[in-house]
Amino acid sequence: MVSTTLHAEGNEALIAGLRAEDAARVLDAQQFARATYEDRQVPTGQDALSFSRGVVSALAALRTDADTRIAGMLFELTAIDEKSAEQIESHFGAEVANMVTGIRQLMRLHEGVIIHKEVGKSKNSATTQLETLRKMTLAMATDMRGVLVRLASRLTTLRYFAECKLENDMTLRYARETFDLYAPLANRLGVWQLKWELEDLSFRFNDPAGYKKIARMLEERRIERESFVEEAILRLKTELGMAEIKADVYGRPKHLYSIWSKMQGKDIDFSRLHDVRAFRVIVDDIKTCYAVLSIVHNIWTPVTEEFDDYIARPKSNGYQSLHTVVQANDGRTLEVQIRTQDMHRFAEYGVAAHWRYKEGSGGSADQKYDEKIAWLRQLLTWKSEVADTVVGQDETDRQWVEQLKSASLNDRIYVMTPQARVIELPAGATPIDFAYHLHSNIGHRCRGAKINGTMVPLNTALKNAQTVEIITAKGEAAASGSAGPSRDWLSDGFTASQRTRAKIRAWFNAIEQEETLSHGRTVLEKTLQREGKTAVNLEDLAHKLGFAKLDELLLAVGNERLSLRLIEQALHANDANKAVPVDEQALARKSRASSVTQGGKSGVLVLGTSGLLTSMASCCKPAPPDPIVGFITRGKGISIHRASCKNFSQMCLRAPERMVQTEWGELTTDTVYPVDVFVQASDRQGLLRDISDIFLREKINVIGVSTRSSKGQAFMSFTGEISSTAQLQRALGVIRDVKGVLEVRRT
Repeated sequence: MVSTTLHAEGNEALIAGLRAEDAARVLDAQQFARATYEDRQVPTGQDALSFSRGVVSALAALRTDADTRIAGMLFELTAIDEKSAEQIESHFGAEVANMVTGIRQLMRLHEGVIIHKEVGKSKNSATTQLETLRKMTLAMATDMRGVLVRLASRLTTLRYFAECKLENDMTLRYARETFDLYAPLANRLGVWQLKWELEDLSFRFNDPAGYKKIARMLEERRIERESFVEEAILRLKTELGMAEIKADVYGRPKHLYSIWSKMQGKDIDFSRLHDVRAFRVIVDDIKTCYAVLSIVHNIWTPVTEEFDDYIARPKSNGYQSLHTVVQANDGRTLEVQIRTQDMHRFAEYGVAAHWRYKEGSGGSADQKYDEKIAWLRQLLTWKSEVADTVVGQDETDRQWVEQLKSASLNDRIYVMTPQARVIELPAGATPIDFAYHLHSNIGHRCRGAKINGTMVPLNTALKNAQTVEIITAKGEAAASGSAGPSRDWLSDGFTASQRTRAKIRAWFNAIEQEETLSHGRTVLEKTLQREGKTAVNLEDLAHKLGFAKLDELLLAVGNERLSLRLIEQALHANDANKAVPVDEQALARKSRASSVTQGGKSGVLVLGTSGLLTSMASCCKPAPPDPIVGFITRGKGISIHRASCKNFSQMCLRAPERMVQTEWGELTTDTVYPVDVFVQASDRQGLLRDISDIFLREKINVIGVSTRSSKGQAFMSFTGEISSTAQLQRALGVIRDVKGVLEVRRT
């Protein structure tokens, strides 16, 4: 019974290459679907059973496994009857049922996605959208065998259109979609049998006049061309036999779209195409390739300018072969390609991802994506190679199927806008990522999201082929500034894209900067009012203080990176033709630390006495751990000097009995000591700001500044409060490295 069924008329094309048990399962699937398909049509108008048989025949030509062919037979059932999904699983297993579900998802893709250039869109935008859609098609397939079924189903549809000679809007739409989406996918996967026919059939409907012109040219010369090629092959085989060279020689068919494409690309007419008459020679090693080339050139006259040695100089995509064009005695040309088996396998099955060259898209823009495409091609190639010898071995089939199922491109997801534009996002992306991908302003104003029409939380992970709609804050809220991202969005689970998080952080940084600018402006205006300088040009003031723009000055003031004393000095710099004297008492009131100049504890011990009033001498301004000595003053206690102070030496000469021995006692962290620093430098814009920034970074509070310029030189005196001389030495070392500084020292 099974044997009779297997060999029933028309079934051989469905079960070619399968063992008896698998062949019986495929025919059982046909019988299972027959009742439902009876008197039914697919959306294109083709009989449902004929359509399904056509799909399976195309899959059989690819030597696919039984489950793939069964899924190709049954996936239309779920479109006709939703209950069929459960019946498929119970009858043929979960693997076939899951594949059918995936195929139906791919089938629906062309119904909801606009893949052609819309009015007003640029060519680059349309190209990008097509590339994203091709990636989406592969990413949606949890089982890559489903992609093969989808390609086979589209080929079956175009064959039906051609057979019925249909020419209408539907055929044109399908042809354009095939050319833009499915033929490139077949090319990337190295499924040449489908790729060539998909291109030719698309060409037939997209450009009927061009198709008919090329077909007519080929048909008019077909007999002559085939006869010429056969004679040439026979002659070459004879010569190779005489040279004892083992080789496979066969004619290479040229499909119509390829001919048209070459004519357009090289701007030549049909008569100048050399590879319309062509054949290939496949040998075992590289040495033999050149031996065959020598024989070919000995038989026919070589066309020198048409010779290419891609073995010595491979193409950038790794392609290798010898290409030569020769001329027969009657003037007709013939193209010959010579390569090894390995080169042929690379070229035909694309074990490396050289599809970008074929599509004219240049170098790889996504290495990981290309690597995965190459892996898929290897799997498909391997299945094709082993089919003739081990197709009946369970372990081989099982291994291939498992690897193909696990080869899905699952590190990216592809979702759609309500207008059917495809968006590529990283796996795990959320509606927030989607919103920011569309536009930063949409992301900032995002308040909710719908997936396939249903409201979802903003941290919902998106899945392939979902339609996402973003709900944004109203215009008034956005204008008032109340609309904006939440800091919670920076937490784990709300975003998957670094680009999204960067945009959210940039928004908060901009808000903080605005607040700092506002605060800085307020402080500056109060300072101007206090100093009676409200008429001062703020831009000029910023330049005088070393800032390129006013906003930079306001930020420095708002962040408290610039001492207000520097602003006061700049405001009064032109009041007299001299440096502004430092009002130490006023500055002392502004000092936040406990300075010894304000009566704070000096940390000085007077040997042999206790409880005496001490003060730091203003002439030398000692600070720990400077060696120090004391001098008893009249009515002001003991004045503390540095041991090297010249004033102290002179006072000791006049009254040596008033000198006392002192040393630093226990120091507290909140006590600071005033010191003077002198800087000489080449005068330039921004010098004062650069030096002030160093004092700020070293946490030295500057309480006095005096500057003057002469003949391109700047002379600056700073009074700063330090906790130790070590702190000062660090600052002086950094100041020495400032551009233009000639000298810096403590005075």
